[in-house]
Amino acid sequence: MIRNADVFAPDALGHRDLLVGGGQLLWIGDATQVAAMAAVATVVIDLAGRRLLPGFVDGHAHLTGGGGEAGAHTRVPALPLSRYTLAGVTSVVGVLGTDDTTRSTRELVAAVHGLRNEGLSAWAYTGGYHLPLATLTGSVRDDLAFVDCLIGVGELAICDHRSSQPTLDELLRVAADAHVGGLLTGKAGVLHLHLGDGTRGLSLVRDALAASELPARVFHPTHVNRRKALFDEALALAKQGCTIDITAFPVDDGDDAWAADEALLRYLESDAPADRVTVSSDGGGCLPQFDHDGRVIHMDIGSPAALAATLRKLLLHGHDLARVLPAFTRNPAQLLRLRGKGEVAVGGDADFVVLDEEHRVSDVMIAGRWHVRDATAVIRGTFEETN
Repeated sequence: MIRNADVFAPDALGHRDLLVGGGQLLWIGDATQVAAMAAVATVVIDLAGRRLLPGFVDGHAHLTGGGGEAGAHTRVPALPLSRYTLAGVTSVVGVLGTDDTTRSTRELVAAVHGLRNEGLSAWAYTGGYHLPLATLTGSVRDDLAFVDCLIGVGELAICDHRSSQPTLDELLRVAADAHVGGLLTGKAGVLHLHLGDGTRGLSLVRDALAASELPARVFHPTHVNRRKALFDEALALAKQGCTIDITAFPVDDGDDAWAADEALLRYLESDAPADRVTVSSDGGGCLPQFDHDGRVIHMDIGSPAALAATLRKLLLHGHDLARVLPAFTRNPAQLLRLRGKGEVAVGGDADFVVLDEEHRVSDVMIAGRWHVRDATAVIRGTFEETN
């Protein structure tokens, strides 16, 4: 039993008590009802009024590591379990990036199962930056039909010098396979699109919507905040029915980009639907800068902690938690059809994040099991203790 929690589900519910068992939330109520429920609880945790949230759903992370754009020595190693859990991430979706040559969907599926075995909820996209897609079975629809953890296609690159420069017909074919694969399986069936710095921006997606019968929800562009003009294009697509993904990467003063917190606020202040925006970390991915000849001049690495840092920045500036939280929790879970995730709801999975008074992640529960207590990982990945 979790007592005296200030619950954001992500809607603000106020102070509640929760009963957890079998990895799920069994009951939620108030103190007037708690006596009978407390009688069946074997462990009681008192949060003393601290905020309890759904676990973060990180819809874009490089579970096998990203990078490789400056040679084999620049391949980013995979992040261990606690890098996700300490950041409040309880559900994650893996992608292949630029390097879908030495890295594979097979490797990505293995990474998903490894994290699942260690307690994290994990899924992945089939494919990568390039065409033909790096599938596991040779077919997008077969991958979605026969591989449980594969839920869509991505991250296919457009408007980027690293992409395979897909044509409209090629984009439509991939999007159609993702959509039909989703229909056949009840999975998300989305096409998760990497956006680069190219001036073509989202023109291919606009053309695809105009030229086909595909639902707008199939197209899920990410990194939409990397250029301010690109973000404006993405806002327009959200009004047409696409869900757009903001990346919580570092942005310096003077950059032609929106930091994730600024981008989310701009989105919520627009007239675009509030449930059509998500925020992801790009954790484990390489964040390169290129010169005019396409050569890497600087590299950074995405961190799952960027989600919690973005949320904390919003709260420090006085923004309403219930207003901004869905983009980190309910919205990605609904888009990706991750049942039982993204909400604090009876019958849903007991995936919770507890914030301290400084808006930092202090405790994390996944499927009813504490992974983080008092900002310390009490469960670590298999090889985290080795030197």
